[in-house]
Amino acid sequence: MRKIVVDTETTGLDPKQGHRIIELAAIELDGRKVSLRRFHRYLNPEREIDAGAAAVHGLTYERLQNEAKFADIATSFMEFIEGAELIIHNAPFDIGFLNHELELLGQPPLQNTVTDTLKLAREMHPGKKNSLDALCGRYEIDNAHRTLHGALLDTELLAEVFFAMTRGQKSLLGEDDASQTRQPAVLSTDASRPALRVLQAGAEELAEHAQQLADIDKASKGNCLWLQLEKA
Repeated sequence: MRKIVVDTETTGLDPKQGHRIIELAAIELDGRKVSLRRFHRYLNPEREIDAGAAAVHGLTYERLQNEAKFADIATSFMEFIEGAELIIHNAPFDIGFLNHELELLGQPPLQNTVTDTLKLAREMHPGKKNSLDALCGRYEIDNAHRTLHGALLDTELLAEVFFAMTRGQKSLLGEDDASQTRQPAVLSTDASRPALRVLQAGAEELAEHAQQLADIDKASKGNCLWLQLEKA
């Protein structure tokens, strides 16, 4: 299944209060790499942007009022993500806004499989900060250029975080995983253990063994392999 990382920026926190999407980005993954296939649009929200939201992403209504509306790009976006697994950080937020925009157009909600990297991070790192910035720091991903939130930049960073979080799954994709420690084929012995005692066969046991081989040789009409090896 295709995997696509998705992120949005919005006018506020709650679509039920009339807030809208103002930036939408999606990038497709190619195995363990970010592909060149991507979707990115700034959008006219047809309303003002909350001051708190503007402080996060730096976008203003004046900057966006001449951009396309969601209705103008909905079809191309839906075609881009069709049948793909969506990878989203704090997925309920973005999915809620996307479904709200689709509802305004009289369209059904998204049916894609969704992987929420925030939920995954909380399971992997309970009790720790799991924001995108925190995960970048934890996995040593350079995000120094992220002074403001931006949907396209955040999808690129989230893709790297997702790769780091699922690094142990590389082998499932048929790729080498240098981070995995492979067990040696031969285990070393413990030098502190006493040497194994070797028991030699006695004369009586050797005679019984020779007689058994003779019986086998007779029954097989001279084709006893063990005797042939002894004579070789």
